[in-house]
Amino acid sequence: MSVKIGEIELGGGKDLVVIAGPCVIESWETIFNTATYLKELSEKLGFSLIFKASFDKANRTSIHSFRGPGLTEGLSMLSDIKSKLNLPVLSDIHESSQCKEAGRVLDVLQIPAFLCRQTDLLVAAAETGRVVNVKKGQFVAPTDMQNVVSKIVECGNNNAVLTERGTTFGYNNLVVDLRSIPIMQSFGVPVIFDATHSVQLPGGGGTVSSGQRQYIPTLARAAVAAGCDGVFMECHPNPDEAKSDGPNQVPLTHVRALIEQLLAVHKLARSLPDLELPQAGQCTAYDFKSSESLDAAAGACGAAYR
Repeated sequence: MSVKIGEIELGGGKDLVVIAGPCVIESWETIFNTATYLKELSEKLGFSLIFKASFDKANRTSIHSFRGPGLTEGLSMLSDIKSKLNLPVLSDIHESSQCKEAGRVLDVLQIPAFLCRQTDLLVAAAETGRVVNVKKGQFVAPTDMQNVVSKIVECGNNNAVLTERGTTFGYNNLVVDLRSIPIMQSFGVPVIFDATHSVQLPGGGGTVSSGQRQYIPTLARAAVAAGCDGVFMECHPNPDEAKSDGPNQVPLTHVRALIEQLLAVHKLARSLPDLELPQAGQCTAYDFKSSESLDAAAGACGAAYR
């Protein structure tokens, strides 16, 4: 199943979609310049782009952390990005009260992983009629996300998308289970892979989250090979000076090379035939006697042992 985001078709075996942009809106200059670069890159490489930047980061580690410009000013900036650059836009929402106003601007309302089970928030987002992208909680099994999809669909909104972003693995660490991609796709929804938050070390910096940026290409390539419908990546002109999630954002200087690799992997993966192995208890025994090549090899090399 696919969903429409403006002129973009996500899922259903279509081309790989890239969701990219800074973690949080730091300034108009930063998001406009970044969005302009990404749009030009999408035109050169031929991929569909959704621009991402959060108007508010309500789930920061510390009360002193930068959160962004807020709902009204942030949506105004994203509306300008949308109109000036003709790009669909995505941002996080954290409260039910934000959904109606956000739905007037955003093409995709994103539910943060920590809030993926919040029924009132999911219902309010679904009722906007917009595409709703829900990040799988770090504490949730992929099979449990079917209930999340049901909450959206039963509100009359069939535009649900799920995102894999890692699972809690001990303290301050995450691990990615790529089985979650086909498992969640089996619910009839497109599945995105969040390449940057999957390398996050939540709270690993004391009053901030840390991250292992060097593993982003490895996990992203693996997820595309596993069949994800799109890749989410936060990027920044200078991540070491970013006001949020710097350690797990892709430097803008490396974005093109990474996306070129992902497009190449996607093209190769899509060219391969589907291969489904039988589940336990469903196998058919192999008949060695039916193999002519095996008989020939046995006759040439193993006659003395018959």
